[in-house]
Amino acid sequence: MAAASWYHRDISRVVAEELLAKAGRDGCFLVRDSESVSGAYALCLLFQRHVHTYRILPDDEGLLSVQTIQGIQAKCFRTLPDLIGAYQQPNNGLVTPLLYPVHRARQAADEDSDGEDGRGSGHTASAVPTWGAGTGAWLSAPIAGRTHISQQLHQRLQEQVHSSPASDFMGFMAEYLNHHLQLDLEALRHGHPQLRHLSTALVTACRALHRRIDFTLAGLETLARVFDPPASPRSPAREQVSPSRATTAPNLELLLNKISTVNHLLSSLEKKVLKSLQETVSRHNLALPCVAAAPLPTAKPLAVQSFEVKVGKLQRAALTVDVESGTVAITKKGSGSPEETIPQDKILQLIKYQSVQSKVRLVYDREPQRSLSRDFVFPNARKREAFCQLLQLMKIQHSNLDEPDLISVYVGTWNMGSTPPPRSLASWLTSRGLGRTQDETTACIPHDIYVIGTQENSLGDREWVEFLRASLKTLMAIDYRVVALQCLWSIKIVVLVKPEHERRISHVHTSSVKTGIANTLGNKGAVGVSFLFNGTSFGFINCHLASGSEKTHRRNQNYSDILRSLVLGDKRLSAFDLTLRFTHLFWFGDLNYRLDMDVQDILAHVTKKEFETLLAVDQLNLEREKNKVFLRFSEGDISFPPTYRYERGSRDSYMWQKFKPTGVRINVPSWCDRILWKSHPETHVVCKSYGCTDDIVTSDHSPVFATFEVGVTSQFVPKKAPGSDPEPLACIEWESIEVIVKTASRSKCYIEFHSYCLEEAQRSGENTSQSCDIPGFLKLAWSAKSLPMLHPILPDLEYLGDQHLLLSIKGVESCESYGECCIAMKSMIGSMAQQFETFLFHRGEETGSMRGWMKVRVPKDRRSTRERLYEWISFEEDDAEPAADAPTCPKPPLQRLRSRPRSLPEAAAGYTNPAYFIFEGVP
Repeated sequence: MAAASWYHRDISRVVAEELLAKAGRDGCFLVRDSESVSGAYALCLLFQRHVHTYRILPDDEGLLSVQTIQGIQAKCFRTLPDLIGAYQQPNNGLVTPLLYPVHRARQAADEDSDGEDGRGSGHTASAVPTWGAGTGAWLSAPIAGRTHISQQLHQRLQEQVHSSPASDFMGFMAEYLNHHLQLDLEALRHGHPQLRHLSTALVTACRALHRRIDFTLAGLETLARVFDPPASPRSPAREQVSPSRATTAPNLELLLNKISTVNHLLSSLEKKVLKSLQETVSRHNLALPCVAAAPLPTAKPLAVQSFEVKVGKLQRAALTVDVESGTVAITKKGSGSPEETIPQDKILQLIKYQSVQSKVRLVYDREPQRSLSRDFVFPNARKREAFCQLLQLMKIQHSNLDEPDLISVYVGTWNMGSTPPPRSLASWLTSRGLGRTQDETTACIPHDIYVIGTQENSLGDREWVEFLRASLKTLMAIDYRVVALQCLWSIKIVVLVKPEHERRISHVHTSSVKTGIANTLGNKGAVGVSFLFNGTSFGFINCHLASGSEKTHRRNQNYSDILRSLVLGDKRLSAFDLTLRFTHLFWFGDLNYRLDMDVQDILAHVTKKEFETLLAVDQLNLEREKNKVFLRFSEGDISFPPTYRYERGSRDSYMWQKFKPTGVRINVPSWCDRILWKSHPETHVVCKSYGCTDDIVTSDHSPVFATFEVGVTSQFVPKKAPGSDPEPLACIEWESIEVIVKTASRSKCYIEFHSYCLEEAQRSGENTSQSCDIPGFLKLAWSAKSLPMLHPILPDLEYLGDQHLLLSIKGVESCESYGECCIAMKSMIGSMAQQFETFLFHRGEETGSMRGWMKVRVPKDRRSTRERLYEWISFEEDDAEPAADAPTCPKPPLQRLRSRPRSLPEAAAGYTNPAYFIFEGVP
């Protein structure tokens, strides 16, 4: 049967519109998977320079029908090709008949540049779904083309043989590729998808595994019978029939059954033995010998730390921080006793100077109704950060809060190079080495959450987790608890938390995505974990993208595939861009982006520590500037050398030549290993360190670390108990919303509103006006009448200040999203409407902009709030310095500028998105 080349599988709406725009003729069409309904399709049709999208929905019997204009009776079809054929005729409810199919790109999958399995840079050939018209286009290729496929796959296999210990298995696979792949292709072309010859090859290759499992299974069954309850004399003996004796002809289904049986026996055996022994002790009244349990190590008390500082221009002093007692002492140089000791509850504010990175101002109460401020200059910025971190920790320890406002998060990534780790990971787990690192006075302060991502990790899952826990226990004297472990082949992510936080973690989800050949091999891909910490949502993604200097486009495609396919977070937000589903999202791993520069020039710049020159040609930075990947993510400043590709056993030189059977491969030194993050607007997240180790040398990659100070929210409990009177309501009012989306569609749209502060999602009416004067852009507007008034579930200011609204622009006809955004409610609270402006995102792409006016009204008796523990540290310029010891009032913390868009508390003079410049006459 002919291939359906007009079916493009899961391409995005934006890509579909671009393909139709390139085709340029009325009646051009293609079919893609629906983004709004699982199992449905979207028919995209070009007419008069605009794209019209129709949903194709299956009914309960699997029949397909097109949702068209009212008054046209829906027709049902058994297959997608039948449906498309019918709508190639006029008068069927479409704006124009389907005339010219837009074909898929047919690009051969090129090999991974480092000899690793990878996916082609173009769209892979896609078969029509089960109710579609047959097999993919590649099955209709002539014999010569299929022979080329066999040769290409065999060449890839040959490259893998040199790095794989399973040479015998590879031999069986080579035999299949050389002699039997053609037969399976031919059978598949004639509608027989069983791949009989592949099944035979796998059965032959797995015979040794059959025997090994039979041996193991027999031993486990024997051990299990030992601990079975004694059988009654009258009970017939049970015959144990193992899968190995059920049949003699090995096949794949039998092998899977055996593996399942082994898995079940192993998981149940420990419980069975424990139960049997407990019953024996109880039945015979045995007294077990008393073994004194080793006491759990208690957290190490923090030592008193002292910092040398300058006070004024000439005077020197020492600042002594005692976290345990909660005091800061100021001692002048040469004096034996402190000049002043300040209790932690008297410290009002810490102000960091931005122009002088080593300077800080301490504001504190000395007498009732009188506060003082004193400036101190530390030897360097790292000492100042250590001092501020200790004071922050002191405030947390001595606060009377039941739930924390602030936590510390450690994120680490390391490509282990398929080699066991060294005995100690101390430098990695304590953020010591090169780059922006922790000061020695704070390096061993334990973090609340540790997230460790690895690639090419050859250790077993449990072995790796226990190794990490033991390492942290040795370093921090804390028995960290496992929140989640997710693995995809040798890609692993582990999340560990302090024991006291275990009860605060909920809604844990894990997921993985393969991005190897045809997205079916897991040597490349991603693993992710998401959870709630009290009221704050976190997402963590560890990935290993395609390798090779020239594979930038494929890495970008890997990123898009992960973003689209990873299933994390609240299911109610599954239609939103993954990067908008979490308060804080951290993305890290071996991203594999390289430096576009000659290797000798790179080495010269590394020797001189001229990292800025190298970062200007870093592929990840270049792709982010083009808005290809990681839109509106942040990354710490890189002040450490490239982490790949070192000579194993030292960090003195890079091994940039890789010898392969096909020749010498050049792997330029690069920052392959990265840590990025994206947070909701007006939330608190500060990167405290970002660097790599210099003493872990077992791999050709250096481990990378980053630490973060993150503000978190609690499950809010109203201070005012509900009474008999009606509860006052807060309300969110909209005056207007204006949207510009990058689309060739003329569809009417509506807005969906989601938030944890709403009982359920709300939607607006259709847009009240629209224009499409500029090709490729659609301008939409909603007046106050078509926008809903929203009522949060709680009216308290303290609660609403932590909330965010997620908005999605959806087409009335297709119900598919044209873009999503996030608005912080904190700046919108008040009696006067405030203007907001933000970008729209969809499936990792920037798709437009939104601006409007809104206000959040809070009842007068619910406007009390409190200062967060992270708000007493602020930033100040050196413009006007008060005299030392002069009375002062603490200023509110300054808003730190962020690289991502944010809700604007003040009206903007114009649009900031280039899409708007077209409408405002900006060239």
